[in-house]
Amino acid sequence: MSLAVPPSDPSQPAADCEFCRIVRGEERAVIVCESADCLAFFPTAPATGGHTLVIPREHVRDLWQVPERLEASLMEMVVRVGRALQKALQPEGMNLISSAGDAAEQTVFHLHLHVVPRWTGDRIGTIWPPKEPWSETVKEDMADLVRAECAYEG
Repeated sequence: MSLAVPPSDPSQPAADCEFCRIVRGEERAVIVCESADCLAFFPTAPATGGHTLVIPREHVRDLWQVPERLEASLMEMVVRVGRALQKALQPEGMNLISSAGDAAEQTVFHLHLHVVPRWTGDRIGTIWPPKEPWSETVKEDMADLVRAECAYEG
């Protein structure tokens, strides 16, 4: 789901960030929804019709860095856009995708969530399930680690 631009520098200041330039009105984008905290617009190279990016107006590198004060408004915008796409385009399904870091193929280092309407036979193709299933032991071991972090409130 690349925007067909060269990868951004992860340490890039907000002044050089293409999404921050869109927020400031310095770069053109087809904006479909906005709120005080968030902006939703079509990427330059959408994966499907209606493919929309939802971003915080504030420069945030990725999902791991999102401040707690933006969590609810960001998710509210994602749901609002998803429902609007459902009503307007009547897709058969929807993907919500966010990539954090190089291993996840993040190319623009400003948090963005892809809300992607899906239709049977669209050009994206199958993305799930993985070719090799995980063993129950491995899943439980990972679950224990995640549960411990979810329970930690420090």
